[in-house]
Amino acid sequence: MAETKPTVTASAAKASTSVQPQKSSNIISLIAPIVCIVAGYLIWRFILGNPNDFTKPGEGWFWPQHRGPKGAWNRMYEGGIIVPILIGMFLMVLVFSIERFLTINRATGRGSISEFIRKVQYHLANRNVDAALAECDKQQGSVGNVMKAGLRRYKEMISNSELSTDQKVLAIQKEVEEATSLELPMLQKNLVFLSTITSAATLVALLGTVIGMIRSFASLGESGGAGAATELAIGISEALYNTATGIATAAFALIMYNIFTTKIDGITYGIDESGFTLTQSFASLYK
Repeated sequence: MAETKPTVTASAAKASTSVQPQKSSNIISLIAPIVCIVAGYLIWRFILGNPNDFTKPGEGWFWPQHRGPKGAWNRMYEGGIIVPILIGMFLMVLVFSIERFLTINRATGRGSISEFIRKVQYHLANRNVDAALAECDKQQGSVGNVMKAGLRRYKEMISNSELSTDQKVLAIQKEVEEATSLELPMLQKNLVFLSTITSAATLVALLGTVIGMIRSFASLGESGGAGAATELAIGISEALYNTATGIATAAFALIMYNIFTTKIDGITYGIDESGFTLTQSFASLYK
């Protein structure tokens, strides 16, 4: 009886992966919200609520009841304790926008992604895998990292005589998929803060407005007389500062979120095209 040679599967050939997980810290995600809220309170309390900018400064430390603001910015102080929360949210949007910009800009790498893929396709068509790997080192982005991981497996499969072409293509595809699964979380990290603030800022602002209106109508009921209408108008004006601050914060967060998701979609498309390039190239050149 002829001896049957055992079939080696792609998973067995892929005992270890060349892909290394991205190292990232969660410190900014934990500390930034707290720092921003505290900074928002300090801005509200000591800058917007500077006693020298009011004709009738109040007493107390946490929330002095100043009256008679001399400027429009000082009227925001009279919007109440919701205002520092909204300022903190705006600072959070600013901090996470800067953090995401730096991270995504680094992940985009150098030069055009489409031009990088075209160069890799050219080198692979000429069976020059080392030159394609050199292009990945120059790109220095997420697309380059995924392509490099796939090219390493690609190079291993060229000299592998135990697997069929389909199994080799599957091994390359799995390597690309694993590299992709390690790159994408780094790109999408902290975007949840921007998406949450987009909705939450408007609701928090509405809460501040409602609280201000309740306080205004309460003062109206207590005072009465000719000055009641003036007090009501001032109270409504102060309450609407909450709405304006919340809408501005939500709009800023929405714009930044859409910008970053668009950039991530471009990188993701490049990664998908990289995987397709590798598998199609190997299947056509090394049958």
